[in-house]
Amino acid sequence: MIVDAHHHLWDLSVRDQDWITDPPMGVIRRSFLESDFVAAAPEVSASVLVQTVCVPEETPEFLAVAASSDVVSAVVGWVDLTSAGVADSLASLVESPDGSWLRGIRHQVQGEADPEWLCRKDVRHGLAAVGSAGLVYELLTLPVQLPAAVRTAAALPQVEFVVDHCSKPAVGADPGEWASSIRALAAHENVTCKLSGLVTEADWESWDVAALRPYFEVVLDAFGPERLMFGSDWPVVLLAASYEEWLGAAQELVSQLSAGEQDAIFAGTARRVYGI
Repeated sequence: MIVDAHHHLWDLSVRDQDWITDPPMGVIRRSFLESDFVAAAPEVSASVLVQTVCVPEETPEFLAVAASSDVVSAVVGWVDLTSAGVADSLASLVESPDGSWLRGIRHQVQGEADPEWLCRKDVRHGLAAVGSAGLVYELLTLPVQLPAAVRTAAALPQVEFVVDHCSKPAVGADPGEWASSIRALAAHENVTCKLSGLVTEADWESWDVAALRPYFEVVLDAFGPERLMFGSDWPVVLLAASYEEWLGAAQELVSQLSAGEQDAIFAGTARRVYGI
């Protein structure tokens, strides 16, 4: 049984995805619907559908997908954290007809020029509102933004944080500084981490499991299986690997762990964090 804790969907006939317009992104420059995900991931029994663009219209659309899907079991949406009305926006989503599927909120912090963005007073206010709404907050951060994430997790112990894509280490580079920051973040019990996104931070043409292993070992040691969960990052993963190739790589990475530890990474942690 596999729970995919991180995948996306988009329909270009409904809304453009302006982050995939450059030629290297051509392989994913098309629509990816729920039926495509189900076909690509037959091993998956439940999944978490994660926001792709910072617009309010996307979240209700994703909630409707979850309501009609046999696989999508939770949604991570978007609200403007800096808005004075953030609590009202969250309440409106939670109380909407399909609002029971909303389990988290995410913002593309990686796109913010200020590495201290997470430490802003208005952002912290928004993050506190996410926690008060009973939702997790997903940290889509770059390594340079990890120190701010560490301080934010410490300042808001009542908020459950989830690190997306291991905070995008540069696979192939010295992991030292990233590893130190990840360990500092993992020291806070209100933080879990997704084993996802590593292949797209590696050389898309020549990555192998050996190249990914040092980064996996850091997050495994820092978080432990009970705070680590598998995510495909499909269809973005297609830039570097098929669904099956990344799933196989993840299974090889965890192959020396006990059956119970592997179950935590591939299902148990996500079920607990997202209430699946």
